[in-house]
Amino acid sequence: MLDLTSIPRDQPVLIAGPTASGKSALALEIAAKTGGVIVNADALQVFNGWRILTARPDDVDLAVAAHLLYGHIGFDAPYSVGHWLREIETLIENPPARLIIVGGTGLYFKALTEGLANIPPTPTDIRTTAQTRINTEGFQSLLAELDAETLSRIDIQNPMRVQRAWEVQASTGQSVATWQDNTPPPLMPLSECYPIVFQTDKNWLNARIEKRFEFMLENGALDEAKSMLPHWNPALLSSKAIGAPELIAHLRGEITLDQAREAAIIASRQYAKRQRTWFRARMKKWNIYSPT
Repeated sequence: MLDLTSIPRDQPVLIAGPTASGKSALALEIAAKTGGVIVNADALQVFNGWRILTARPDDVDLAVAAHLLYGHIGFDAPYSVGHWLREIETLIENPPARLIIVGGTGLYFKALTEGLANIPPTPTDIRTTAQTRINTEGFQSLLAELDAETLSRIDIQNPMRVQRAWEVQASTGQSVATWQDNTPPPLMPLSECYPIVFQTDKNWLNARIEKRFEFMLENGALDEAKSMLPHWNPALLSSKAIGAPELIAHLRGEITLDQAREAAIIASRQYAKRQRTWFRARMKKWNIYSPT
């Protein structure tokens, strides 16, 4: 069990973990006991519109500690790890309190602690081409055009990562791997913070994922989906919120609520599996926290 008193009070804290593992609760506990402001490191919690399905902090959580970079981006706006890194750089340069950075997006933590290549924005026509090909051929069609080194570094099961790598290569003429090899120094090296990564039992986490989605349904997830239905666009990054496509499909009469529930739980478990694999491979120097 992690001893909270062992965490230096003069260092930022990083907390990474798979979905539904309890990392936000740990961040709140650290903030309540040792002080600090909680900063989001989840690629979907930055958007407004899907508060319940992305498990953004509720009013009770906000009363316990200040939270930053949550729900501050329009649901239809573009956002990337580069956007996040620029926002958090401002907080690092002038922190309102000790930073407790928590989330499940491993790429955000990698960019923060290892640096991020300064890749130019993707032109609209390149992005449109990528999305069209994915819609007609599937994201796997882009894999054959990526170099071996890039394929060894990205999550090839993650459509967003594959699309991003293809867009970079198509728009710049250089692979993601080449850009990464010319990366500037990180904003927050591991030696300057206290990094914590959750290590969870698969069955324990799967049970929590199912229970949490049931809780979301009981607390307004379907109403949230109804409010977003007129704005629904599956191409938006915010539409990748697990449970959103499934509940929208239900509201359109395409599947039953039970089918939507089952599909969302399966998708969440698959996502958690990818997260655990990513963390194990890339966060070997982090302090391990096992909640079970």
